[in-house]
Amino acid sequence: MSYGILTLLPAVLVIMTAIKTKRTTEALLMGVVSSYLIICIADGKNFITTITDSFFSVITDYDTMWLVIVCGLFGSLIALINAANGTHAIARFLGKICKSQKSTLLVAWILGIIIFVDDYMNILTISACTKKLSDERKTPREALAYVIDSTGAPVCVLLPFSTWAIFFAGVFYEQESVKNLGYGNAIQTYIHVIPYIFYAIAALLIVPLFIFGIIPRLGAMKKAYERTELTGAVYSKESEKLNRQEHEEVDINASIWDFLIPIATLIIVQLVTDDMFVALVAAILVCAFMYIPRKKLSGGKFCDLWIQGFADLVPALAIIITALFMRQASEDLMLSEYVIGIIQPLVSAKIFPMIAFITVAGLGFITGSNWGIPAVCAPIIIPLGAALDVNLLLVMAAIVSGGTFCSHACFYSDATVITSSACGIDNMDHVYTQIPYAILALIIACVAFLIAGLVM
Repeated sequence: MSYGILTLLPAVLVIMTAIKTKRTTEALLMGVVSSYLIICIADGKNFITTITDSFFSVITDYDTMWLVIVCGLFGSLIALINAANGTHAIARFLGKICKSQKSTLLVAWILGIIIFVDDYMNILTISACTKKLSDERKTPREALAYVIDSTGAPVCVLLPFSTWAIFFAGVFYEQESVKNLGYGNAIQTYIHVIPYIFYAIAALLIVPLFIFGIIPRLGAMKKAYERTELTGAVYSKESEKLNRQEHEEVDINASIWDFLIPIATLIIVQLVTDDMFVALVAAILVCAFMYIPRKKLSGGKFCDLWIQGFADLVPALAIIITALFMRQASEDLMLSEYVIGIIQPLVSAKIFPMIAFITVAGLGFITGSNWGIPAVCAPIIIPLGAALDVNLLLVMAAIVSGGTFCSHACFYSDATVITSSACGIDNMDHVYTQIPYAILALIIACVAFLIAGLVM
């Protein structure tokens, strides 16, 4: 059944609570509770039973467990490399190149483009490479987090060899109208979509403009720079609790290979197997074979570290699981169907790509579902675009752009949460400093889709 305008109430509560309290998990839980109150009152269901069943449905889902284990193992891998001083070695090597704040951020941006296979790999690897170096250059952690997050999903969708490209290519190629375009198989078709993924292009290009000061420091980002310049603190007081554990002893003979070989293993195994879990296990085993025989770490210390590294990501994982819970609640409220039902009668062919982008971006931002919402919307939006005789390359690009915006801008998307955790800053600090630049990219993409819809 339809819950009418009440369908939007939980999403509004989540956003308002997050802004007011600067707390992510609590805001999401309020959205979940309000969603199921609406459902249970309207349908006459038992609230406790309904919300409990939904929680266990989310927490026992294969994809949820995969996400938790993969993110946790990333924490384990980074903890092991840190303890072996691999990150110190890579920071020292990059320090020869990066002599200033600008060059440090620029190198982070370039590395983010090079490591394009998966956004999680991108975010966690680049943060491990550059966080210490960024601190030495007195760069606000918020600026580093913005650069790293902006080379996560935006880079992955622009290259046809990433997990994102494979996912979207598969979703789109299920539609007969897409197959009938005649561009070849799923990936070949996706390659033709890439030039029109305007949000990702804009988000990626804004970064160097920000680094070199062409686009100024805005809002909370300006305050972060002022704090660092006045006090020398590279992160806020709210982020202090995330930075209490620092590796005390630095080996002056630390080898860059202690970083490069495990990370290279991770990338190669991921490319070969297309399975991040297997790639992480392989990388951790390589760490064991490299570090223990050379007495970099004892066997006991190795085991303690991979458990501790996993545990270090528990706060981030709690937000991600709560976000997945909110996504399920939004699905049960039929939020996507309600919003699309309102918009569908109002669109024309020329503005359809822009409307499709805004719709997917808005739904993704509300639910934190950068893959789920596009997967749900594609079977509705693509046939509608075909019926209106809209260029389907633009339509598919609009859907990808919407999912990318969600990953980049939503304050409880997995990429945003993992970036803030990896950079050692409070999640809302990252959100507030990044959002002006994400909105700028959103506006540019809207204009680009409007112009493209008018001329193509």
